[in-house]
Amino acid sequence: MSSTDSTHYPERPRVAVGAVVFKENAVLLVQRGQAPAEGSWAIPGGSVQVGETLQQAAEREIREETGVVIRAAAPVYTFDVIEKDAEGRVRFHYVIVDLAAEYVAGTPRPASDAVDARWVSAGELRRRKVSPATLGLLKDRFGFGG
Repeated sequence: MSSTDSTHYPERPRVAVGAVVFKENAVLLVQRGQAPAEGSWAIPGGSVQVGETLQQAAEREIREETGVVIRAAAPVYTFDVIEKDAEGRVRFHYVIVDLAAEYVAGTPRPASDAVDARWVSAGELRRRKVSPATLGLLKDRFGFGG
């Protein structure tokens, strides 16, 4: 991996995707196992690979991270994750594009960098350490958990 591909102390921002997937009255979330956002619950996803569309990347990442098969649709939310170290150097910088997605098949199970993966109801959101970006997206765009 070249230095331009590094997720730690990158030379430029990395593009990542997430997928907002609902099944019945719950949303698919993962508990992150690595920085940034280690321990937080968030929309599942990961980095876009060269040659992938946003939709292809979201479908692959959700399958790899949770075992759930989805059909990704249009982008619904875009935000930055920038984390600096004690010296002020940028340790991580992601531009994340979350897409709406349709559940196709599968039962959530954690894989990749996820510690846990599950369907989370609106009531459960309040009992979990959910990332502010995820809470905002779910409430503002989908009226979920608000």
